[in-house]
Amino acid sequence: MKQFGDKLPGRDYRPRSAGYGVLLRGGKLACARIGYDNFKYDFPGGAVDPGETPEIAVVREFGEETGLKVEVVRPITDLLHYFIHDDGTAYNNHCHFFEMRLIGSIPEAKCEPDHELVWLEPLQALVNLKNEGYAWALTLWLRQRARQG
Repeated sequence: MKQFGDKLPGRDYRPRSAGYGVLLRGGKLACARIGYDNFKYDFPGGAVDPGETPEIAVVREFGEETGLKVEVVRPITDLLHYFIHDDGTAYNNHCHFFEMRLIGSIPEAKCEPDHELVWLEPLQALVNLKNEGYAWALTLWLRQRARQG
C-alpha cells in the first residue's frame, strides 16, 4: 500500500482508519472547503468510529460535512497517510476511497460548521486537495473512468 505524508522524527503515529468519498455531479466533484479563511480542500469523509466500517463512516461523514445523502458505489483505492490532527495527535491514517452516488439532501445531518460543500472541476480538485495522497486517489479514479469509456 502506498504511504503518503511526512513522518516527523520522535512522533508516535497511531493507526487510524477513515473513509473518503468521490462524488461526481454535472462534471464537478463534491469537496469540503474547510476553515473560515485560508481554506483547505478535502474529499468529504473522515475517521471510522467504533463499530463502523469505512463504508458506513464515509456515508455518515458526507452527511455531517455536506448535508448530502449518499451511498457507496465501489471502492477506488486505499492508502496510508501520516498526519498530525488539529488536537496534536499523530496518526498514520489508513484511507479508504470510494466512488459515491448522490441520493438526496439531509440538511439536518450537517453539523460541521467549518466545512462547506463546494463543487470543483476535477482539475481544480486535483490541484487544490490538501493531501498529495488524496490527489493520487483522484488520479486513479479519473484514469479508471477514462478506461471505462
